[in-house]
Amino acid sequence: MDNLAHTLVGAALGRAIADRHVPRAALIGAVAANVPDLAEVFTGYLGWSRADFLLNHRGITHSLVGAAVEIIVLVLIVGFIVRAAPWRRVALLVAVTVLSHLFMDWQGSYGWRPFLPWNATWYYLDWVAIADPFFWLLPLVALAWGANRHWKPLLPILCGGGLIALVIARYIASGGTVSSWVLPLCAVIVLLAAVGWIQFWFGPVRRQQAATSAVLLLAVYALAQGIVAQERKSVIRQEALQRFGPAARWAILTNIGEPFNWEPMYASGDTVVGDGWQLPRNLRVQPVMQALGTPDGRAIAQFARFLTARIDTSGRAVYLWDSRFSQGGRGSWAAVRIRIESAR
Repeated sequence: MDNLAHTLVGAALGRAIADRHVPRAALIGAVAANVPDLAEVFTGYLGWSRADFLLNHRGITHSLVGAAVEIIVLVLIVGFIVRAAPWRRVALLVAVTVLSHLFMDWQGSYGWRPFLPWNATWYYLDWVAIADPFFWLLPLVALAWGANRHWKPLLPILCGGGLIALVIARYIASGGTVSSWVLPLCAVIVLLAAVGWIQFWFGPVRRQQAATSAVLLLAVYALAQGIVAQERKSVIRQEALQRFGPAARWAILTNIGEPFNWEPMYASGDTVVGDGWQLPRNLRVQPVMQALGTPDGRAIAQFARFLTARIDTSGRAVYLWDSRFSQGGRGSWAAVRIRIESAR
């Protein structure tokens, strides 16, 4: 998921797990929940090409082995900074928040590779979209309710709320779709947040309880989507088998702004089909096979769940893309253009 969600959920988890035992548990949780992404800087992230990004993002730093190393290093660092805190509580706080990053990435349709460096297989739960407003609002409200009624602790909460409002507004302005019930429910949550803060429903004394409640609500919300998704998967699987036979590939893809709503996608070796469209995959055409043998071609091939290709009209380039994120390839972040001198 996005780093705002990782930060807020990590902060809520940190407070829920260790608020009475570890100083600044929410801050530590927020940082720890982002470590799998931050650690990519040490794997060359700043110099990655587009193909490098497809190959390496959510790579070794997001694997179970990578997470174990990150947890050990972070426990040592945090333990040195907060020496008076019980090390077991520090270890639990760091481990849960780092692992929360892995689970939140796994629950979407982008994917997760837990068994690197030995196995590069991607795994997908297809439950929750990569960006979901409730993964922002619920932990933010819990953090707000746990603050004193003073402008200083309220200021970062308001900044976070303003950022969330800006992201949602820009998404809608750019043509993004939102289910009819999502924005009204967001408004209700914001109203409850304001009333709860003014009325001092929780405050510092009960802030651990507020954080725990938010985390549990998010868990129920994600699990509910998982249950509905499982029923939807059964339907799409049958449709895929009927259309393309036992070799069919299929998925239900999460939609940003539309919880409990998924886009079906299924494919044979020759065709990929989405909601109201279908495309030839062209993977057996000689120029495409040649392109797949290049480093960029291998990178997109290992990333793509529904790899699709076409030859440029000039005949000198091949576009390779993942049909989860584009139906044409050109201009998509999940696409590469490979120049092939002998494409025809």
